[in-house]
Amino acid sequence: MKKILIANRGEIAVRIARACREMGISPVAVYSECDRAALHVRHAGEAYEIGGSAPRDSYLRIDRIVEAAKKSGADAVHPGYGFLAEHEGFARAVRDAGLTFIGPTPEAIGLMGQKTAARDAARSAGVPVVPGTADPVPADVSEAELEALARGIGYPVLVKAVSGGGGKGMRTVLDPADLAGAVRAARSEADSAFGDAAVYIEKRLARPRHIEVQVLGDEHGTVLPFVERECSIQRRHQKVVEETPSVAVTPELRQAMAAAAATVARAVGYTSAGTIEFLLNDDGRFFFLEMNTRLQVEHPITEMVTGIDLVQWQIRIARGERLDLDPPALITPKGHAIECRIYAEDPDNNFLPSPGRILALRVPAGPGIRDDSGVAAGDDIPIFYDPMLSKLVAWAEDRPGALARMRRALDEYVVAGIRTTVPFFAWLLDQPAFVDGQVHTTFLDESLALRQGRPFVEPTPDLEEVAVMAAVLQPLLSPAGPEKGVQPAFGDRRVPASSTWREQARIEGLRGSSRLAPRH
Repeated sequence: MKKILIANRGEIAVRIARACREMGISPVAVYSECDRAALHVRHAGEAYEIGGSAPRDSYLRIDRIVEAAKKSGADAVHPGYGFLAEHEGFARAVRDAGLTFIGPTPEAIGLMGQKTAARDAARSAGVPVVPGTADPVPADVSEAELEALARGIGYPVLVKAVSGGGGKGMRTVLDPADLAGAVRAARSEADSAFGDAAVYIEKRLARPRHIEVQVLGDEHGTVLPFVERECSIQRRHQKVVEETPSVAVTPELRQAMAAAAATVARAVGYTSAGTIEFLLNDDGRFFFLEMNTRLQVEHPITEMVTGIDLVQWQIRIARGERLDLDPPALITPKGHAIECRIYAEDPDNNFLPSPGRILALRVPAGPGIRDDSGVAAGDDIPIFYDPMLSKLVAWAEDRPGALARMRRALDEYVVAGIRTTVPFFAWLLDQPAFVDGQVHTTFLDESLALRQGRPFVEPTPDLEEVAVMAAVLQPLLSPAGPEKGVQPAFGDRRVPASSTWREQARIEGLRGSSRLAPRH
């Protein structure tokens, strides 16, 4: 395997390119019209345009990606995560083109990608699943039959898309009167997002934790589980913070969950990297939720506490190599790691995307800090894709140390030109319940609701006075001297030349969370 085409963009494409180079493999990039100068393109040995900026015109075009792979002379294709990573047809098209798909077989993707089928596979393997319907809700089901299904499960329930994930096609139902409408809404959203309107009904557990177990499987029948990841910090069903190990998992529970994850993966003949997701009750009972048949966004924290490069092992497995790792070591964490997903979103405006140009970028560094980024200063953040800029990871010998390092790293992180979620994370890491590890899957949504829209950062009077002086002196001390009509841009606002010095100072202060104290 000498050349690998990376069928993705952003930070994960950069991450895979780095793994390729370390292994002496040439990485090949693909790009859309607006990604022509993107960082993942600059990290590749060669790159091919595959269409327009909208994903349906480029990163979701199986034919164009396979054509680019063949044109480049690539031996294999790595899908990353998102886009086509869990698309059975894409994996099959790559295989039919005579190329190696760096991931599980199309058959495994097809089976575990359908949540009802995955639940059935787990149940058959003897692993408990969250109570719910065994099959998708029939399209012609009557309201009376629908109500009978939900009543048999017990309210509250979740209506969930059979395909896809990320919170799309999902509705919580507390009142039977809302059930039929929730099913219609979930079907419509699922059809739009995944091209599959099928949904099923599942019991909504009361404040569970979301715990997942990374697995690797080779082509020789070996499946190895890793130490668990805590993924309970979610906003609208989307993970935003992950850590490993979980403070709620004892060594005995870790062994049981790891064994269950390996059992499910082994039962479906799984190969490559995958993740088994569980819900954990406060009484220590866990239930199979679903399987992600790809590399996870949060894979770096597992790498940090085990020392294993998961991307390189994906490639090695695809080359037919045997897993020769030490099983006990994989479920024995060395230290503690936390990941924050840094998004181009405005946390003070309901986390709306904040596209634009990155005018300046200062990335944190130092002991125990890793920043997997897909952008650089001067890059434009387009409106077409997920707005994640980077994954900031902090490692230390224990959880308090990891939290301290993450706080320090967030304080160093400066992004000018767009809004980011850095101030939000600075607030979150100081919340007493988070510090104590007393979290669950609805913890973040409940905590945000209690804030009632208060801003995450505000300049203090002392800070404004300092910034006033800085704003006055900067043009005077600049080598070019003061310029008439200057309109500096900070965040997503432009400051008119006629504005007062205090307003300019306030905007200057707001642009960098490292200079501000989060509001609790």
